[in-house]
Amino acid sequence: MEQKTVVSEQMEKNEDDSVHTKTKCKQGNNHTSQQCVLDLGTAFLQEEDTGPEPKQMTLFLVDRLFLEAPHVKAPPLQTEEKSDSDGPEQPDTDKIKQLSIRDIVELQETGFSVRIQPPGVDSFELQVSGQMLVAELHQVLMDHEITCHRTCFSLQLGGSVLDSLTELRCVQGLQDGAVIKVVEGSYSIRDARLHLRHVRDLLQSLDPTDAYNGLNGSSLSYFNFFTQGDKDCESVGKGRASERGCTDCSPPEYVLPGCKDRPLTPLQPIRDDWKPLQCLRVLTMSNWNPPPGNRKMHGDLMYLNVLTMEDKELNITSSTRGFYINQSTAFNFNPKPAVPRSLCHSLVELLSQVSPAFRKNYSMLQKKRVQQHPYERIATSFQLFTWTAPQGDHILDGVRAEETHTSRMGQDEHTAGQSRDWNEELQGSRELPKDSLQERLHRDRSIFKTNSDFACAATRGAVAVVDGNVVPLNPGEAPHLQMFIWNNIFFSLGFDVSEHYSPLGGNAAAHSAAICDLRGVQAYASVDIKGLHTLGTAVIDYRGIRVIAQTIVPGLLEKNQEQSVVYGSNDYGETVYTHPRFLELLNKTCQPLKIQRHQVLDHNNSPVDLCSGIETKGILGNDGRPYILDLLRTTPPDLNMQISVTKEVEEEVPKVCQQFGYPRRSGHRLASLRPELIDAFIQHSYELYVSMVSKGLRELERCPDGQQMAADSAEKSEDENTGLREVDLQKKSVIMEACKAVGSVTDSCFDIRFNPDVCSPGVRFPPEYAEEVQRQKQLLWDAAAFLLSNQIPAVLKDCLDYTAVPMDGMTLTSVLHQRGVNVRYLGTLLKQLDKVEERGRLSHVQRISISEVIIRSAKHIFRNYLQDVEPAAFSAAVSHFLNCLLSSSSSGFLESCSDELLTRRRSRRRRSHGSRVALLTDSVWAKLTSSELWSRIRTEAEDYYHCTIQSGNIDEVIETHSLQRISLLREISIKTGIQVQLREYAFESRHRPVFAEEDIVNMFPVVKHLKPTTTDASQLVQQAQEAVQQGLLKDGFELISQAMTLFSSICGVLHEDVSTCLRLLGRLSYILGDYADALSHQEKTVMSSERVQGIDHPQTIQDYTHLALYCFAGGRHSTSLQLLYRARYLTLLVCGEDHPQVALLDSMLGLVLHGLMEYELSQKFLQNALILTSKYHGAMSLKHAHSHHLLATMLESKGEFRSALQHEKEAFSIYKRQVGDSHDKTKESSEYLKSLTQQAVILQKVINQIYSNTPGACVPPPKFTSPNLATILQQLNLTCGIILIPLSAKEVADLRTEFQGKEKVQVEELEKQLLKQRHLNSDNSGEQH
Repeated sequence: MEQKTVVSEQMEKNEDDSVHTKTKCKQGNNHTSQQCVLDLGTAFLQEEDTGPEPKQMTLFLVDRLFLEAPHVKAPPLQTEEKSDSDGPEQPDTDKIKQLSIRDIVELQETGFSVRIQPPGVDSFELQVSGQMLVAELHQVLMDHEITCHRTCFSLQLGGSVLDSLTELRCVQGLQDGAVIKVVEGSYSIRDARLHLRHVRDLLQSLDPTDAYNGLNGSSLSYFNFFTQGDKDCESVGKGRASERGCTDCSPPEYVLPGCKDRPLTPLQPIRDDWKPLQCLRVLTMSNWNPPPGNRKMHGDLMYLNVLTMEDKELNITSSTRGFYINQSTAFNFNPKPAVPRSLCHSLVELLSQVSPAFRKNYSMLQKKRVQQHPYERIATSFQLFTWTAPQGDHILDGVRAEETHTSRMGQDEHTAGQSRDWNEELQGSRELPKDSLQERLHRDRSIFKTNSDFACAATRGAVAVVDGNVVPLNPGEAPHLQMFIWNNIFFSLGFDVSEHYSPLGGNAAAHSAAICDLRGVQAYASVDIKGLHTLGTAVIDYRGIRVIAQTIVPGLLEKNQEQSVVYGSNDYGETVYTHPRFLELLNKTCQPLKIQRHQVLDHNNSPVDLCSGIETKGILGNDGRPYILDLLRTTPPDLNMQISVTKEVEEEVPKVCQQFGYPRRSGHRLASLRPELIDAFIQHSYELYVSMVSKGLRELERCPDGQQMAADSAEKSEDENTGLREVDLQKKSVIMEACKAVGSVTDSCFDIRFNPDVCSPGVRFPPEYAEEVQRQKQLLWDAAAFLLSNQIPAVLKDCLDYTAVPMDGMTLTSVLHQRGVNVRYLGTLLKQLDKVEERGRLSHVQRISISEVIIRSAKHIFRNYLQDVEPAAFSAAVSHFLNCLLSSSSSGFLESCSDELLTRRRSRRRRSHGSRVALLTDSVWAKLTSSELWSRIRTEAEDYYHCTIQSGNIDEVIETHSLQRISLLREISIKTGIQVQLREYAFESRHRPVFAEEDIVNMFPVVKHLKPTTTDASQLVQQAQEAVQQGLLKDGFELISQAMTLFSSICGVLHEDVSTCLRLLGRLSYILGDYADALSHQEKTVMSSERVQGIDHPQTIQDYTHLALYCFAGGRHSTSLQLLYRARYLTLLVCGEDHPQVALLDSMLGLVLHGLMEYELSQKFLQNALILTSKYHGAMSLKHAHSHHLLATMLESKGEFRSALQHEKEAFSIYKRQVGDSHDKTKESSEYLKSLTQQAVILQKVINQIYSNTPGACVPPPKFTSPNLATILQQLNLTCGIILIPLSAKEVADLRTEFQGKEKVQVEELEKQLLKQRHLNSDNSGEQH
């Protein structure tokens, strides 16, 4: 008889339902040869011949990883009406399949080996890709252990120098095994500076200072810290004896269930491989720089001073040929070479010759550096800032000091004195051809690289602007009205300049307009219309100031903007312009962006056509390109938010909005609906449209009068088609009524678009458009009501189903945005949550929502608070604000302020301290008190988020809602850019403030930038998800691999999209039984998440959890345990112990500890998991039954049969009530109960015999079953949603029949819809003719 096994992986919300299947859970063969997928009632079968091997069956219920890829989104689909020349050509499914067969496979398979021949050492082999540029190979060699000390060299093949911008596959004669020579080049002053900086970076490559300071793309990763100790003593297949010999299972005290301590220092543990290896005492520029003219004639470029570890002072000359020691001293200039003469092309080679300590320590440092994973060393494309850092020593670094004080002011590290033309680079990248895959890859890579470089430069420029290091263009204006140009980037501040935003709300509107414009630029860039240009844009919040960075339109600064505008309005409708070129381009964006083309009246009362919001300005640059600016109204306005609520407005408000208490007053007119809401609303309207048309057509078919009328008409009419035309007219009438009901802009087919100017101030419409304007306003009200009545309940349903499990403010915001709900609706969400019947299961959502309201309100106050702080008091002001927000102390917070500037004698110390406090107290910011701050937070929460906070102070709200002060500190720090010292904070102290000046380590900018999309890779990910949902696991694996190849080629390996692909590949490898590949992919995922998103980001926690499962399956049990401890600590820090994620982690920890026979620890975690599961899933849920069963099996191994019996009885009663007596789960539990009862009886007999001391027959002792690791793994899979189920041949056949039947029905329905649409299109064309 064939063995048929099914592997099922489910969404978290479906884990309970899986037990309702008619099959029995057991371990199956990992090598699946036949696959069956059940997804939402659909099944798909794929058979393969396996020869003598038995055929296997895989049932795969797709989990959340495959239902959505949160960071990978395909660009919006283009309209079918446009011609091939309109906008970008989106690859269809057939093209993608062709790419996956031909081009992308070619990308993956063009890797080969070459031999690198450096000067003076043996050659070595290097694996390269055909897609790699020669310049990228140059960078690889600068990181390689053997050649890392070289920077100035060329690469030659057969005596010919390779062009740096050529791909390796295009180099003639370059093939597998070819020898590429590294040829030393001649230095220039730029090359010498680059070499010096590179040597400095090598000497500090293990130092995490740059990661703490947020510099050079560095960020923290602790993955190897939690895995390196286990790799030496564990490998796949080792027995438990060796396992337990090197396993310390005891967790830190703060990780145990019930512990209230939330220490901060374990967040960034001290890594042994980060201990500094000092190679030199001092490396700095010499005071003899620059070389005099006569020495320049000898090739001298610059002079260096070095103090070795042997305290030997060296004066080194950097020349065009290399480096050598000269005879100069501190006070005597003698540039001649010292004896013995030694010229080295590399500074490292020279120092290795003269300093044995340097040679030894540098060698050790390089060994440690190359032992690090590349994912730990590669710089990220966008800088990540950490909110905590230890108070480290500031070391002497002459190279860093010289770089900081050069004239370029950090504009570009590699091109001193030069500025990049950012606008030309960005527009030129978008104009690159995109016909073939190679061209699209080159284009996408160029756009991404230029955008990431621009975001980095814009961030540095914004910091320089706020710090006062950039001269303004208008120095005579007030500081908040000033504008700047730095490194060819235009900077403006988020304030209302010249009352430009006064009709929209003043400063509040100006502050919001920056983000609205950024979203608009992102939307138009995603549509990607050929010939339409947007500006490079970034928004940076730093020290309370919002800075908007934009590329410069050529010629715009040479004339007034009013003279440059050829499309749109610069004065809110008083004067309106249009231009045929802009109309043609913007008309192509109307369908994908759901914008209605409309007419407004200009200053001459003449109608003017617009295809965007009236604030959108079209400018023709001096380069001939059409640019659009001020894209504030790309998405429709949110009518629930009004700057003033008049009686006229109140009459228009739908009842649904009134029931929710809307419309409400808003501080500005720029509140808009999210694109996700527009998509959901249109989908909802389309479903209503289809339902109405179907109902109307059915009524026509059933109506005898209509049939008789058509028949009579057919008999009497001279034209035999008249009757058919009458029927067609009736059908058209049905469609027209449905279109009118849902608000379609046409009456012949479904097409919903929004007029962005319906509610704009100052905009006038032609009189004949009055009815259309009213319909558009009603459509906006329908969308606003849809948000309240459908989407907010949908968010709560997602959380109840555990489709969404928010852990902090960031993930809660993501959950809201996925449903199109703006964060300003948090108060409404909380009110609706209170009305939910199972609101106890949503306590974590309520807690996170209230925390988010408080922190966001505090952020708004903090922004204005910082604007009144003088630069010398930033640390005092920030610590004072944090004390007012989070401290329980009622004492004066300024008593501990240090005095750095006043130098009084010891006898007058008290007087100086008093003057210092008086000086600070006179400042506006110093007058803030805890009660005043809390009052302002409550007011802001009510006004902005419509959330009423009843608590009188922060202590009450923390106690009422079980908030954590450490979590609040994390949230406020991340949102405002505060970096605090890594230490333990005594929040509960009532005698002294929590924060001192020294605790504020730094303040970082909070950056929002564009996120370029890549069509080909995004489409591949979507196809992979569809393939996996249909059961084509191997096809899905290949598609995701191809997508990852494209993403890596465009964005580099450290990017969220690449992490998503690695995560999916790891899960598929695990499902297919390849544990080694699963571990490899997931390890990269964890490191990438730490580097790109943060070491305490909720996604990083999820990735640690997945990796722990794969490690246990691969036999690395100790590693699995340490990873779970780390995940639990991070979860406690982020959201506390009362959270459904902790229930999952505790179940997994209990199982792993059970497998390692640590029963006491296992019991603690399993009991806590039981409590949390009961709270968040219900006392009668199948998850709760499973938790009881896990405790029962652990207690059986421990020998506590009575307790085990009690828990299994609870599980049995739940199974019996939920799935019935005949279900396999109930039968399984019943059999297990009998076994436990028998063991308990035997144990009692043995105990009775021992205590009675009566001779009699020997009673056999009970069997204490030791845990089986295969069974533990099965239970781990079940806990994580991976369920192994055997299917009978009949069930397999039934699944096949069910799928084929449903597939046939779906195809027939699709054909009907296509025929109907074709018929409608032909009718429309006939009407037009």
